[in-house]
Amino acid sequence: MSPPFEGIADALAWLDAHVDFESNMPRRRALPTLDRMRALTALLGEPQDTIPSIHITGTNGKGSTSAMATSLLLAKGLSVGTYTSPNLHTVAERLARNGEAIDDASLTAVLTELALLEGLLEDRPTRFELLTAAALSWFATEAVDSMVVEVGLGGTWDCTNVVRGDVAVLTNVSFDHTDVLGPTLEGIAADKAGIIEPGSRVVVGEMDAALVDIVVERADAVGAASVWVAGRDFGCESNLVAVGGRLVTLWTPGGRYEDVLVPLHGAHQGVNAAVATAAVEAFFDGPLDPEVIEEGLAAVRVPGRLEVLGRRPLLLVDGAHNAAGMAALADALTEEFAVDGVSVAVVGMLSGRDPSAMLAPLASAGIAAIVACEPESPRAMPVAAVAEAGRSVGLAVYEERDVRAAVRVARGMVDADGLVVVAGSLYVVGTARADALASAVPWEDAGR
Repeated sequence: MSPPFEGIADALAWLDAHVDFESNMPRRRALPTLDRMRALTALLGEPQDTIPSIHITGTNGKGSTSAMATSLLLAKGLSVGTYTSPNLHTVAERLARNGEAIDDASLTAVLTELALLEGLLEDRPTRFELLTAAALSWFATEAVDSMVVEVGLGGTWDCTNVVRGDVAVLTNVSFDHTDVLGPTLEGIAADKAGIIEPGSRVVVGEMDAALVDIVVERADAVGAASVWVAGRDFGCESNLVAVGGRLVTLWTPGGRYEDVLVPLHGAHQGVNAAVATAAVEAFFDGPLDPEVIEEGLAAVRVPGRLEVLGRRPLLLVDGAHNAAGMAALADALTEEFAVDGVSVAVVGMLSGRDPSAMLAPLASAGIAAIVACEPESPRAMPVAAVAEAGRSVGLAVYEERDVRAAVRVARGMVDADGLVVVAGSLYVVGTARADALASAVPWEDAGR
């Protein structure tokens, strides 16, 4: 498929013909360069240099923190381009202006631009590099006032690292993608700290002191303007269950914000709210009005993260995809979603994960059984491996490879007072969510 494209289908077919490292993850040695990305942005006129930005990395919480930062910037009156990954349903979700996904005509146009430029490149770019370049070019064309850019993987060698973030955010560090980022937390922290640029303001979420030291060393080495650390310079003081989410009290260098509603479930979202608020204060280099905090956080929506999609029985979907994420999910199940009936989890994972470490928190959170399935991805972990891990941590296990069928099996195992939670991979969540929103599952109030 070559330009000019007749429509979005042709443009996406061209995009999908490129190497997709999200589907087939390389080892680090296969991706030790930003040269292709720099060549691409040079041909585009360095669009990333024209827009002030917040650059966000971390093992967990990147998507939620990006959504909160975007919402706070909007409440402050700025127009915002937001780049995130992966998507739940369509690739257009990754590129958003003021919270709205790019339309088909604009996506076709920007991919056409890239297709025409590709022949000038020495090396063929990857699919993710093209999507990142598309986002940066579109944001510049739309003349947004600010960008929120979520790292895809790691930091130092992620193709988003052509962005010179005015604010660099590291939400947290735990084990994930160790085959690419390395086997130690110290190595992962150092890789993520690679997004810190000279003159940037750095916001560091909750992590061990030794890891904070690694981030601070990087900030000092490159000449960052400041470093704010959770628990020392900002934090979430009160974090209570509320109707529809959390009621939090946040404190930052700019002030104290009491009884703020965050319409997301899980105590970890209160922590993410503190990080996002600090990031936006750092972006403006000054405090925010309490009304901006209240309006911005009240408006945030993060599909696929502890999202309620059905009642009686309760249907939850959560994108937890590593051990730390599953532990946060387990805490939320215990604190916010205790039910009188049986609780069952539908779980599928990508390869490279430790399935026993991921499933153990569910066993301790009252999940009686899992239905093991496989994400629709070349990197899917086999059902048998998930099932074996489930048995090893004491869970009853059922196997159903297809995600949609697995959700139906789980639905048949619980009564109206029970719970079905879908987790383990955003690919699994995306499939189950689409099914629920289409009311294809017999749920009372499905999709609401």
